[in-house]
Amino acid sequence: MDSFIGIRFKKKTAKRFRKFSQKHFKSHTEAMGAMLDFFFYNEISPREKLGPTARTLEGKLLKRINAVIAIIRDVEKTQTKPTAAMIELLFQEEEPKKKPLILEKRLVEKKKDTQLNDEGTEKQTPNLNPPS
Repeated sequence: MDSFIGIRFKKKTAKRFRKFSQKHFKSHTEAMGAMLDFFFYNEISPREKLGPTARTLEGKLLKRINAVIAIIRDVEKTQTKPTAAMIELLFQEEEPKKKPLILEKRLVEKKKDTQLNDEGTEKQTPNLNPPS
């Protein structure tokens, strides 16, 4: 059987330790051993702060996620939707506009001077401007 040794604690601290020990461990010795092992294996001091708690980390993450969502919505509104609309317009099929054929200048002037009458024969229109 192991021998015991007495350690002196203030009453307030001893009561806190007893509550903690009864809640989480079978004996006070096991509780003290687990606490010492925790600090030894994790190479931390009991006086150090471990950093933010899970609740504060969760709150910070939610804020950052909301910020990222806002950025994505803004990008979608200002860049993605207008670009998609422009691309869609480019790929829409429209009937090609009928453009008149490009003819030589001489042929166009000749057509202006001559017109077809009802029987299909050419009719000369008087040229108001005599050639110079």
